[in-house]
Amino acid sequence: MNPAEFVRALRAAAPYVHAHVDRVFVLAFGGEICEREDFEHFLYDIALLHSLGVKLVLVHGARPQIEQRLRRQGIESKHQGSLRITDADTLQCVLDAAGSLRMAIEAKLSTSLASTPMGGARIKVAGGNWIVAKPVGVRNGIDHLYTGEVRRVDAESIRQVLDQGRIALVSNTGYSPTGEIFNLRYEDIATAVAMELSADKLVFLVNSNPDDWKLAADTGDAGQLSLGEATRLFETAALADRDRAHLAAALAAGRGGVKRTHLVGAAEEGALLRELYTRDGVGLMVYTDAHYEAVREASIEDVGGILALIKPLEDAGVLVPRSREQLELEIGQFDVMVRDGLVIACCALFPFPAKSMGEFSCVAVHSDYRGEGRAEALLKRAEDTARQQGLKQIFALTTTTEHWFLEHGFVEGRIEDLPVQKQRIYNYRRNSIVLVKTL
Repeated sequence: MNPAEFVRALRAAAPYVHAHVDRVFVLAFGGEICEREDFEHFLYDIALLHSLGVKLVLVHGARPQIEQRLRRQGIESKHQGSLRITDADTLQCVLDAAGSLRMAIEAKLSTSLASTPMGGARIKVAGGNWIVAKPVGVRNGIDHLYTGEVRRVDAESIRQVLDQGRIALVSNTGYSPTGEIFNLRYEDIATAVAMELSADKLVFLVNSNPDDWKLAADTGDAGQLSLGEATRLFETAALADRDRAHLAAALAAGRGGVKRTHLVGAAEEGALLRELYTRDGVGLMVYTDAHYEAVREASIEDVGGILALIKPLEDAGVLVPRSREQLELEIGQFDVMVRDGLVIACCALFPFPAKSMGEFSCVAVHSDYRGEGRAEALLKRAEDTARQQGLKQIFALTTTTEHWFLEHGFVEGRIEDLPVQKQRIYNYRRNSIVLVKTL
């Protein structure tokens, strides 16, 4: 990366640095992630998140580590569906695996050598008996013994740890009021913790690549799914069992009030940072907040964003230049599409009631978000607004995008078809094509 690219990247990340300070993120990963050769790079990124002011809860699993210990002990691994049946001997393997893995994670997070990305980090990690568990019990006639599920999360104690500037580390075990220890699914723990903490984000680091999931390819925007879209696609998509479990956890978290759950592939270097500190990220996000990408009426606060969006088109002669003062006067006629705070598309509808017509104007889509139906969505919204205002037709003037309008129901018209006010100011030097659509 040359110096100019570095500066651009740092400036682009700045809004996310500010937005994530003091936010609570729950990061969950299975034992298979811990066995990756590049696992320490993931921990380096966690250290960087902590240094940038993010309040972190780490939740880890230990499935492969448990399986290794069972094999060494000659103990049969028993499951019913996705749940392990944990007898007394298996529980000892669970505790050994979870404890060893926990200490290995703490050791890596304690690194502060100047020769590593964690130089000078001085990270403090805390744990506790925060997960109150209950037994799964008998299902389909099978007693799951020491396999448990989350009964309650001591969220207040976790918050105290986070407020002390420490990372909270949670293993895949829980404790009952009677003093028993239970083996729990880390996905369930992470989901419950995120819900009880009202976490700003729940992030699952997964071994596969969510960008390649069939469900992602079937959506208009592969990287982001609303809760409704994710639910519908979960019911039909062909997914591996582990991927399905992670998506199920994302859905459960969303229904439980977690606004954004991210599924991030572990194979790509720096994927966690790219997902959290770039606008489009690299993973799959399930969101429940309606304003992640929303179409709404423009306000005076959107003027700067609209100007930045339309300026390249004005410079290219595609749009007629508008001054800030003119845009401020006309802002009530504009709609905007906003994605994570950035104006990515806009349009205007100027009514001419005497002629029962409206002008569909100043249509612009950010270069990073073209070809995904956003201009069409703005057109449909403008048509609905025009109908509500009692207009019978809408028209557009264009020098470069005639075919797009024709494909969306417009027909070529004449200057004489325009409202008289528009005919008077028609710019014959631009020689714009008149296009009209009957509603």
